[in-house]
Amino acid sequence: MVGAALWAGAAAMVMLAAAPAAADGYTVDAEGRFAPPGAFVPSAAVTYDQALVPAAGTIRVRQLAGPGAATTVELRVSGLKPGRTYGAYVHQRACGSTGADAGERYRNDAAAGSTAANEVRLGFNTDARGAGAASVRHGWGFRRGEAASVVIQDRPGTVGTRRVACFTVPFGWVTGMS
Repeated sequence: MVGAALWAGAAAMVMLAAAPAAADGYTVDAEGRFAPPGAFVPSAAVTYDQALVPAAGTIRVRQLAGPGAATTVELRVSGLKPGRTYGAYVHQRACGSTGADAGERYRNDAAAGSTAANEVRLGFNTDARGAGAASVRHGWGFRRGEAASVVIQDRPGTVGTRRVACFTVPFGWVTGMS
């Protein structure tokens, strides 16, 4: 019975919804169940710290792209450590066996600094049951192949934080952007 529970906890599902979000937009909808790196059944959602992001916790990320390149990214999690503040950011590469594998944060202007207007920041607080949510909207969209995951940190910010989980997301991009 324990083996079956571990196997079920490692399973993840990623769905890509091609249905239009608006007349000229699209929606990407991905869901996953966290599993440690190297789990028997690999998952798109990886936990690097099971005290903060337990295996079998869940994540859902939706990208809604509308006309004019405006993009909304929504995040929902459950089963994480209750009563805690986390940082979460879109990163350039897919998840791997370590948090560093996801690369740098995605920036709309790659040459500009780390600001809320230039990054997709999805910091959230978990409730008494370990559930949390965040949403952010920007007037710009992702460039093809440059946004690939959401990394969850032990707290918001850039200094002294640890990457505690990662979720590979098949983000869409805006046509015509290089």
